[in-house]
Amino acid sequence: MFLVSIVSKRRLPACALLLVLVSPVNAIGRAEGRASQSEFALGTVCTVYLSPQDPAKTYGAIFSRLREIENHMSSAMADTDIDRINRNAGMRPVRVHGDVITVLERAAHYAELSGGAFDPTVGPLVKLWGIGTETPRLPDPEEIRAALSLINWRDMVIDRQGSTVFLRRPGMLLDVGAIAKGYAADEAAGILEGTGVRGAIIDFGGNIAAYGEKQERQGKREKQGTGGGPWRIGVQDPLDTRGAFIGILEVRNKSVVTSGVYERYADINGTRYHHILSTENGYPVDNGLLSVTVISDFSIDADALSTAVFALGYEKGAALLGSRPAAEGVFIFADKTIRLTPGAAGVFTLRDSRYRVARE
Repeated sequence: MFLVSIVSKRRLPACALLLVLVSPVNAIGRAEGRASQSEFALGTVCTVYLSPQDPAKTYGAIFSRLREIENHMSSAMADTDIDRINRNAGMRPVRVHGDVITVLERAAHYAELSGGAFDPTVGPLVKLWGIGTETPRLPDPEEIRAALSLINWRDMVIDRQGSTVFLRRPGMLLDVGAIAKGYAADEAAGILEGTGVRGAIIDFGGNIAAYGEKQERQGKREKQGTGGGPWRIGVQDPLDTRGAFIGILEVRNKSVVTSGVYERYADINGTRYHHILSTENGYPVDNGLLSVTVISDFSIDADALSTAVFALGYEKGAALLGSRPAAEGVFIFADKTIRLTPGAAGVFTLRDSRYRVARE
């Protein structure tokens, strides 16, 4: 059995296929004939799992592309395209790389579909709270109102022909943390298409791209050219330590991305505040959901949708998923009930008796 090592390093039940936990990874290695390589990028540990028989240069190509994307899209690094757009807000358009245009166009698409629940201009609010930094704080209501006044994706002007982006008002800030890793995972999968790799797992901080299918194994070596079963992806228990899972998704050529209250948070004055902030009231979203896992063909879509659907809540979020082709969801609620979209019901198996799947 091959496992992704999770932060908690909790031992998991044995299973016949690879089990990947939808949560950040910090300890990566080699196990039973499957190798991996990791780098820290885009604010998280990014890992690619390949077979030893696959070309070693594939790792180099993927991580080179990942660093290129980070150098364009990081809001934490100086002089990236996103940083320059933010510094020039209200003053002038900024010429940017095509990667940035593509991601921001997709972000605007999901901002429109979600009615602004997902918004790439949420930067002022993210900066104000500082959740995930060394200096989180509870902002004053006046500060929150001021930050909310700067959030409006319609004030982001994208000129694809001229390759420029402009934020209309001073003080606006882009934050693409809820979509950039998904784009990077899709780019990594695109690199694999030309290498002859038949199955791989791409894990960029819990953004999972399950490429192809797991190859059957003969002893400690994979059968060359023989297709195997689906990848098995564990869905994190949002009320337990990292590595504990409530159920398993079985997928081929799909991306699986989770947004939840456990991912990033801060304890301030005895109260825990998670990082998914409402663009309506400026506070962490509080709608009874603990997590939403989205399954989609492309990771960029699953990434944006997981945030949008969580922020919208179950009814509106499920309706949004239902309007998207090949998008499915697993909703986990604070009362330990689980709701599944029709397609998710066919690939999800509950493994924790403390939870129950609600029947419509």
